[in-house]
Amino acid sequence: MPPLPDAQTVTEVEHYTDRLFRFKTTRPASLRFRSGEFVMIGLMGDEDPATCKSKPILRAYSIASPSWDEELEFYSIKVQDGPLTSKLQHIKAGQEVILRPKPVGTLVHDALLPGKRLWLFSTGTGFAPFSSLLRDPETYKKFEQVIITHTCREVAELTYSKQIIDAIHGNEMLVELIGAENLEKLTYYPTTTREESPKIGRITTLLEDGTVFGELGIEGMNPEEDRAMICGSMGLNTDLKAILEGYGLEEGANSQPRHFVVEKAFVG
Repeated sequence: MPPLPDAQTVTEVEHYTDRLFRFKTTRPASLRFRSGEFVMIGLMGDEDPATCKSKPILRAYSIASPSWDEELEFYSIKVQDGPLTSKLQHIKAGQEVILRPKPVGTLVHDALLPGKRLWLFSTGTGFAPFSSLLRDPETYKKFEQVIITHTCREVAELTYSKQIIDAIHGNEMLVELIGAENLEKLTYYPTTTREESPKIGRITTLLEDGTVFGELGIEGMNPEEDRAMICGSMGLNTDLKAILEGYGLEEGANSQPRHFVVEKAFVG
């Protein structure tokens, strides 16, 4: 079988639930990206009987590994009848995926004005770009406090984010790279919406009723100190945007840095 166009080799795969898995691939030597950006990845589709040719099936995936990593990591959902993930979920180490090395995205430091506190709001696989940013030393140089929230339906769906947080605190290389003193800036705030856990509720509800602020000892949000990034379902993105705007925060972009940004390319 001939190699795939723009192919990268899968080096590692880990499954968490019947809906979630992660995988790592080799990294093109020419690929340069900012932590938080995404690329198009995928597989070749089935052969068209009429033309005897197949077309690539590509989707936008946030790069979950930081910009300094020699490999690329991705965190994915499994959609049983999905054009791509129905096949991608069966990928194994040694096989190949297609990668178009043109990184883009709004969840980057350049899209935010300087601030004191950085909020990273995620649901499901929306944690992926923050997995990259949380392992980037620049995140801790720019902010005095970094709060990552991850909301999922069930406890098992929080496994990936917990792994990343544990690695940040327990991996000697990461601790040295980020700086032990900087790790004190990081707060992990996981919640579930369906299964019993230490913290139950949608992050939007917990923000609106003040629970988050009370537990973290923070007096709400304001545009002078707070910056935020949002990556989740369309409903969450819309709801959180309204909440942040209610605090006076304005949405920004690469071309016009402001108080918060939303990953519009994220689906699922």
